[in-house]
Amino acid sequence: MEPRIRVCLAEQVLELIEGDSVRERWPISTAARGAGEQEGSEQTPRGRHRVCQKIGEGAPEGAVFVGREPTGEQCTPARFAAEPERDWILTRILWLEGLEQGRNRGGEVDTKRRFIYIHGSPDEDRIGAAASHGCIRMRNADVAALFERVDIGTPVEIVD
Repeated sequence: MEPRIRVCLAEQVLELIEGDSVRERWPISTAARGAGEQEGSEQTPRGRHRVCQKIGEGAPEGAVFVGREPTGEQCTPARFAAEPERDWILTRILWLEGLEQGRNRGGEVDTKRRFIYIHGSPDEDRIGAAASHGCIRMRNADVAALFERVDIGTPVEIVD
């Protein structure tokens, strides 16, 4: 059976589920502003989604992405300390697409057009607490492991 992803906002965890079993469970960081679907809200959208694109295969851990393109930079603790407010997107990107018209797809609630990803983060101390701008942040090693275990089209459910 194909894997699926479940993101629980209340628990700040991402589960990789195969059949009826949770195969992996990782701490995450979702939006500091909570749940919401509105464009510009900096909130994490709920509902049914799918992975529509996988970006970063083979990139080193800590590779920096801007506009979904690798910059050639490596995020180090010193670089992160120098730019702590930068919305760092590191290591891998799983770009999400909403599947529920009017809830997380289309118009001003479109998850894909909001550029909502599952991605790596340099701020690993804040993983486990809501701190993102809407995306689902993971530890870099964790997002690399998840990336290898899912395909384009993998279902993603985001729940309160």
